[in-house]
Amino acid sequence: MARTAGSVAVGGKSGWQWGTTAETRRGLLEAARAVFAEDGFTNASVAKVVERAGSSVGSLYHHFGGKTELFIALWEDFRGERDRIVTEAIAKAQAGGETDPINVFVAGARAWLGLSWTHRDLELVFTSGDSPPGFEQLRREHGRVWVRDSGLLLNVRNNAHGRLTVLALTMLIGEAGQEIAASSSKRQANALTAEALKMVRKLDPRLEA
Repeated sequence: MARTAGSVAVGGKSGWQWGTTAETRRGLLEAARAVFAEDGFTNASVAKVVERAGSSVGSLYHHFGGKTELFIALWEDFRGERDRIVTEAIAKAQAGGETDPINVFVAGARAWLGLSWTHRDLELVFTSGDSPPGFEQLRREHGRVWVRDSGLLLNVRNNAHGRLTVLALTMLIGEAGQEIAASSSKRQANALTAEALKMVRKLDPRLEA
C-alpha cells in the first residue's frame, strides 16, 4: 500500500513519510499553480513552490528539472484536461443525434469557455505573456492544431472564405476565454459565454461572404 507524505513521529522525533511519485508530482503542480497565479512566472520562486508543497528543491528538480519545466508541465496538464473536456462535449452532442456542424462546434466551444471560468487562474497565467522562453511557440503550435481540427469538425470548404472563418472562430473563442477568466463573477462569465456563442453562429463558415 502506498504511503502518503506527512509528518510522523520517529523515535520521539519529527520525521517524514514520502508519498508516491504521482502524489509528489501532483503536490508540486498544485503548489506551482497557486504561486504562478500569485506572482507570475518571472517572480515565482522555486523555494516558495516547494515550501507550499511541503516538498524539497531536490524533489522539484528531480520531477521537473526546474521552474521552466514545471510551468510547461502545468500547461500540458491544463491543455490535456481542456482537450479531453471539449472532446467529450462534442462526442456527447453527436451521440445525442446532433448532426449540424455548427451546433457540434458550439457544444465544444461551450465546454472550452466553461473551463476558462473554472480554471480562470490558469487561463490568466498562460495568457499573461509572462512565460518562459519557447512557451509562446508551444501555444502557437497547439493553436494551429486546434484550427485544423475545427476546420475538419465544421467540414468547411477549402477556400479562402472557409479558412479565414475557421481562424476567426477559433480566435473568437480564445479571446472570449481570456475575457471570461477575467470576469468578476459567474454571472458576468455566463453572459460573455452566451454572447460569444451567439457570435459563433453569426460566423457560420457555410454562409458565403
